[in-house]
Amino acid sequence: MQIKDKVAIVTGGASGLGRATAQALVEAGLKVAIFDLNNDEGEKFVAEYGKDNVLYAAVNVTSAESVQGGIDQTLAQFGAIHLGINCAGIAPAKKILDREGHAMPLEDFSKVIEVNLIGSFNLARLTAQQFAKNEPMGEAQERGVIINTASVAAYEGQIGQCAYAASKAGIVGLCLPMARDLAPLGIRVNTIAPGIMGTPMLLAMPENVQQSLVANVQFPKRLGLPSEFARLVIHIAENAYLNGETIRLDGALRMQPR
Repeated sequence: MQIKDKVAIVTGGASGLGRATAQALVEAGLKVAIFDLNNDEGEKFVAEYGKDNVLYAAVNVTSAESVQGGIDQTLAQFGAIHLGINCAGIAPAKKILDREGHAMPLEDFSKVIEVNLIGSFNLARLTAQQFAKNEPMGEAQERGVIINTASVAAYEGQIGQCAYAASKAGIVGLCLPMARDLAPLGIRVNTIAPGIMGTPMLLAMPENVQQSLVANVQFPKRLGLPSEFARLVIHIAENAYLNGETIRLDGALRMQPR
């Protein structure tokens, strides 16, 4: 897809990987709608890049009505949607049994699945519905691209990551059948599984904690850069033959149990 002048939705776009992605897309000439619940950071982003280029919508990705409302706002401001990028997510850590032998509350597990997996599917299904109305574009006759965010935890979940790893494994499992479902409409679906990325939350950790995380990264021996994630988003959007694939972005990292 030729991405210049296209319109993208980025969930979780007010911070972390989502913000880096939204910024890269705006700088590449796209209009971007940020769906998030971080009003302060969302409005700062709009102030920085201008209302002609960015829309901030307070959207709860787990709500069908909220996501549809954000899509309606995006269409009202920019007239179309071509990219749907899921970066919203939560990553609480909790063991199945605590030190006293108490089981993890079921609602704690359900919340992570609801936000990470169901929330991603929610945006994907509703943007796909809108993409289907687009005229085919370019040599490949594409109508839209969906990019989901998984994690290396989908493959090597650590101790305390049962809920998070299950939610991200679900996103990996969703990728190929969703791509197959939407292929007749000219809609591509891909997934990025990032490793240890240098987001503000991780960079706020003590230096010794950061170094212990980096120890298992093979090369380059550092945290991943949010800008590297954003560049991969752009490549996926532009490469029409890339479909139904999950790409690890992790410096050959393989997570240890703890």
